[in-house]
Amino acid sequence: MANLFETELKKESIFKDRDAISQHYFPKELPFREKQIEEITRILSPSLKGKKPDNLFLYGKVGTGKTTVTKHVTTQLEEFVKKNNAKVICNYVNCRNHNSKYKVLIKTTKKFFPQENFIGYSAGYIQEKLMEYCNKENQIILVLDEIDKVKDLDELIYSLSRSNDEIEKGSISIIGISNNLMFKEKLDPRTKSSLCEKEMVFPPYNAEELRAILNTRIAIAFVPNSVSGSAVNLAAAIAAQESGDARTAVMLLMRAGEIAENTNVKKITDLEVQKAKKKVEEDIIFNMISTLPDQQQLVLKAIALLSMSTKGIKKITGKEEQGVLYSGEIYEKYKQLALAVKENTVSSRWYRQYINELEMYGLILTSASGPGIKGQTKLIKLGFDPEKINSILDTQLHK
Repeated sequence: MANLFETELKKESIFKDRDAISQHYFPKELPFREKQIEEITRILSPSLKGKKPDNLFLYGKVGTGKTTVTKHVTTQLEEFVKKNNAKVICNYVNCRNHNSKYKVLIKTTKKFFPQENFIGYSAGYIQEKLMEYCNKENQIILVLDEIDKVKDLDELIYSLSRSNDEIEKGSISIIGISNNLMFKEKLDPRTKSSLCEKEMVFPPYNAEELRAILNTRIAIAFVPNSVSGSAVNLAAAIAAQESGDARTAVMLLMRAGEIAENTNVKKITDLEVQKAKKKVEEDIIFNMISTLPDQQQLVLKAIALLSMSTKGIKKITGKEEQGVLYSGEIYEKYKQLALAVKENTVSSRWYRQYINELEMYGLILTSASGPGIKGQTKLIKLGFDPEKINSILDTQLHK
C-alpha cells in the first residue's frame, strides 16, 4: 500500500509556488509604491553619513503596503551597510506581540547584546544598554509595526527621544507603522511632535493596480494558464470595492486555488473566486479585529454582547428594529467590561471616536435616530454575526 503522503505529493497541483500567493510573501518588486520607497530611502540616507534620520510615521489601511515597503527599504539599507561597513542597524518589532515599553526595549536591546538576558532588569537599565550601543557611533533604525498596540506608547517615545539628547556619537530613529488612520490624534502633544517629524499616508489600491499586482503574483505562484483573466478581474474588483487591500485580492486567489484543487478543476474561474469570497471575508474580519487597540476591542465586544442579548429597539409605533442598539447603552456596557478586565475607561468623546472608526472599518453601521424614537441619539448595528465577533474578541482580549 502506497504511503499517504507519497500519494498526495504525486497529485498534480494548480500551484507552482504556493508561498508566492500567500499574504506573508514579500515580493522583490513593489509596483505603485515607487514614490513611497523613494521618500523613505531619502529620509533614512543621512544615517549612512553618521547623522540621525528624522522619525517617520506611516499610516493607512491594512494591505496598502506599509510594512512590505518598509521591510524592502530597510533590507536594501542593510545590504548597503554590509558592503560598505557603515554603522547602521535596523531592528523590526511587531508591537502586537511586544505591546509595552518594557517589551519593546527588551526585544530591541537583545538584538545588540544577544548573549545577555534582560528579563527582570529595570527598563532604565535596559535603556542604558541601548544607549551604550549607540555611543559606539551606531545609528539604530527602530521599526515599530502596529505601533498603536503599545499600551504606554507616550512613555516609550518620550524616553527614546530623551535618550537621543544623551547619546553623543549615535542615535535612535523610529519608523512607526499604524493601520489606524486616526491614531495620531490620540497621542500626547509631546509624543506627536517627536514621533511625527515626517508622515506618509499609503492610499488604497484601485482595481487596475490590484489586477497588475495579482498578475505579477500569478506568474510566480500558479502553473501557466491555470487562472482565467476574468477571475483576476473579479478578485481585483472585489478587493477594490471592499477596501483597496492587496492582501484581500491575494487571499481571494489563494482560496480560489484551494477550491479548484479540492474539486479537481484545472483552471480558476469566476465561480471559484465567488466561492472563496465568504471564506476570505471571515479571514479579513479576524485580521481586522486583531489589529484593533484593546479599548476599541472592548467597545466592539460590548456591541456584540448586547446584540446577542437584546431584541433591539422599539419605536413609539410599536415596531421593533432588530439588532439595533442605542449608543448610550453600548457605552455603559463598555465601561462594565473595561472595569472587569481592569482597563481604564475612555471618555465619551473618545468613545464616539472609536464608534466612528469601527464604522470606517465596516464593522458596524450607524444612523441618527429618526421618527418614532424619543430624543436624538445615534443608533448602532453590528455588521457581522455577533457570536462570531464575540468569539474572536474572547481570543484576542485574553492573550
